[in-house]
Amino acid sequence: MEDRKKEGLSALGHETRYKMDYAPEVLETFENMHPGRDYWVKFNCPEFTTLCPITGQPDFAEIRISYIPDIRMVESKSLKLYLFSFRNHGGFHEDCVNIILNDLVKLMDPKYIEVLGLFTPRGGISIHPYANYGRPGTDYEALAKQRFNAHV
Repeated sequence: MEDRKKEGLSALGHETRYKMDYAPEVLETFENMHPGRDYWVKFNCPEFTTLCPITGQPDFAEIRISYIPDIRMVESKSLKLYLFSFRNHGGFHEDCVNIILNDLVKLMDPKYIEVLGLFTPRGGISIHPYANYGRPGTDYEALAKQRFNAHV
């Protein structure tokens, strides 16, 4: 725990304070202890909520995030607080998934990352937006294209 404090982590081990609107500033990272090895890190948030920007009605989803880290990794409690901050945010499903992807790419500069939103039906239709990113000029860019093309 002391090593994590040295990395500037402020959410872990402290009282939880929830932001009431979109708050990318709550995201924190720590050093990857195995940067020379490719491995997957997967997060599943089955209770994601946001608001329809037109009606203000709540939308519910399961957000799945999978990534291959490089030097920095997202700290899980800060990710939870970040995802919770969408609760009062008005955003279309596709926009939310792309915002999450963009924020995590900016935060960590991962080798590869993908975000899938499994939104519950509204009006009889469910929407499942998917977005991914592979570091340009690397094999991970090809992986992103391959996984995107194979995504069903």
